[in-house]
Amino acid sequence: MIDALFVHPNASRKIYQDLSKDFSAIEPPIWAGMLAQHCRDKGFKVQILDCEAMQYDDDQAAHVIASMKPRVACFVVYGQQPSASTQNMEGATSLSKRLRELHPQIKILFVGGHVSALPVETMNKHPEIDFCCTNEGVYTISELLATDLEAAKISVKGLVFRWEDAKIQTVPMPVVPKERLHFDLPGIAWDLLPIKKYRTALWHSYTNGCDRGNFASIYTSLGCPYSCSFCCINAPFDKRQFRFWSPNKMFYHFDTLANAGVKNLKIADEMFVLNPEHFMNICKILIEGHYNFNIWCYARIDTIKPDYLEIMKKAGINWVGLGIESGVKKVRSDVVKGRFEEVDIRQVVGMVRGSGINVAANYIFGLPEDTFDSMQQTFDLALELNTPMANFYSCMAYPGSPLYNQAVANGLKLPDSYAGFSQHSYECQPLPTRYLSAEQVLKFRDFAWRKYHSEPDFQNMIKENFGDAAVDQINDSLKIKLKRKILGD
Repeated sequence: MIDALFVHPNASRKIYQDLSKDFSAIEPPIWAGMLAQHCRDKGFKVQILDCEAMQYDDDQAAHVIASMKPRVACFVVYGQQPSASTQNMEGATSLSKRLRELHPQIKILFVGGHVSALPVETMNKHPEIDFCCTNEGVYTISELLATDLEAAKISVKGLVFRWEDAKIQTVPMPVVPKERLHFDLPGIAWDLLPIKKYRTALWHSYTNGCDRGNFASIYTSLGCPYSCSFCCINAPFDKRQFRFWSPNKMFYHFDTLANAGVKNLKIADEMFVLNPEHFMNICKILIEGHYNFNIWCYARIDTIKPDYLEIMKKAGINWVGLGIESGVKKVRSDVVKGRFEEVDIRQVVGMVRGSGINVAANYIFGLPEDTFDSMQQTFDLALELNTPMANFYSCMAYPGSPLYNQAVANGLKLPDSYAGFSQHSYECQPLPTRYLSAEQVLKFRDFAWRKYHSEPDFQNMIKENFGDAAVDQINDSLKIKLKRKILGD
């Protein structure tokens, strides 16, 4: 018997439709790996089951879980980006229900962004769940494992559990403070993960000869100090704390990944390019280690400075994800982007491109102030910038975000299922704007994605920079048309 089995669910087919077979990334469950390592360091016996990487259906996964005989099956419901927690609840709740039917003796615990935002609601909707964590779960889980899981559970902070007919929520557990990160979240239990099963996104592989394998992701910091209304990143965290591991402690983690054959690396920090004393030292470590990783990371449009770019490129950073969101200042200002609106987007993108680093641009259609005209202006900006990667999102009210609270208060229609929070699902249900319906927003988003990637200027740029193989992959993805329920498919 093991103390805890950390489960990463599999809902890829519902979340990505036909893109799940060959095109969506399969990313290591970083939080499952970090929680497992934390508990292992506390002396508990742990394992990880990555159902997505192993492509298990619910019956297969339930039997594997039962065969491991865990005291607790801990469903770690995070994903490839902060918004993915809610959509991954689709697979987590489907599997937990099946596990309870087949093996009712196993205790079920949920942790993740969605759960932290809506812990009691989650318990009410899913009677098979025994416990939920109300924050990032690090100390809560290890303290729970130290109990008998019954009477003593009332002493565990940061927990919601059932007590007769009631739901009991204990006082909050603090997040791991910055000075304790290296001790209490010392790394990822890579030895418990099927590292050869992971693959990166199509575009990330362009700077690695279109080889999508040998992929891993890692955090060097947690949280974000900003408060954009569409973002739910801080739902499981204390938004007052932006925490990062000491750069000098990262040598070990990069060495581990390099020794495992990793070439494609995602720095999963919500905001890597933020504190120069942190990320520039990380870059220096990457340079000194001669790792030759193909790296992608994230930045705000207003945190990129010319002095950073040369060192970032030398460190192996070939892609920077930039949140452009909207090409219209009024629309951006309405969703609280701080000083973002004061920056010349074209100048920043040109500066990054001139350094040899590729821009992965992120746009959102359907922000509250969007009209057809403003969405078209955003799309026109995307065509003008012609970056080698462009994400087009429809605006969602993710639980844990201010937009979610506003949507509930105003009685706006929200998705009927967890999969409905996925940008690529059949059940996708974005928010309406003050001027447009959800159907109009989603239709424009799908049109924009297909139009952008079909443009001759875009495809010629991809061919010139990355070769025919990259163009072929793009054209293969264009053959798949996402079906949408609200559009009548």
